Amino acid sequence: MPFINDTDLYKVIGTNIKKYREQAKLTQVQLAELAKISISYLSKIEAARCNKSLSISVLNQIANVLDVDIIEFFKEE
Repeated sequence: MPFINDTDLYKVIGTNIKKYREQAKLTQVQLAELAKISISYLSKIEAARCNKSLSISVLNQIANVLDVDIIEFFKEE
């Protein structure tokens, strides 16, 4: 399903990252450290308030840490 706007896209990505992080029993601090990104950036992504583009590189780093396929971040439930 196509995303109507960037806000909807970022909300889905943030929700999925949070879901997989919680399944992995990691805190935001732990995931941020392992993915080599700032905790403030991760918290903005998960809160779906991120209003700037997310790099594929960062999404890939997070996916690798969480051991999920990056495509999972784009799936709506």
